[in-house]
Amino acid sequence: MTMRLVHYSYPVAYRGFAPLAARFNRSPWSGLETEIDRLFTAAQGEAGGAAPPGRFPVDVYEDKANTYVRAELPGVDRKAINVEVVEGNLTLSAERKTPAAEGRAETSISLRRSLQLGEKVQADRITAAYENGVLTVTLPKPEEARPKKITVTVS
Repeated sequence: MTMRLVHYSYPVAYRGFAPLAARFNRSPWSGLETEIDRLFTAAQGEAGGAAPPGRFPVDVYEDKANTYVRAELPGVDRKAINVEVVEGNLTLSAERKTPAAEGRAETSISLRRSLQLGEKVQADRITAAYENGVLTVTLPKPEEARPKKITVTVS
């Protein structure tokens, strides 16, 4: 089974959310400028502060049968994660609590990302797994959207 990286979405405030289907049909070179911008923004973020609060990186992968969304959520309790698919939009939300320390009160950060799904998915078969701070959501493609192999016979 082979997988390919479909899209990497870095948590930058100026980035929009195009439908996933539009990302599948682009040339390999079309993302070069975006990737360079992401690298410069990441370098500036390391020097001058962190990513915007409430944002986290998301990767989107696909194979023949499924689309996968992988989100990095370190330090988040499994019970504080919410995954919803409503009208073609996948919404990932979580809350990270930092325990009170000496002289500091407990803090809480709300995290939220939304992705528009360009393809139909089988909503009743969506699964999510959270392991080692990484949330993986599996979105099964419907049978009609899966590639079919056709055997050619020679007569």
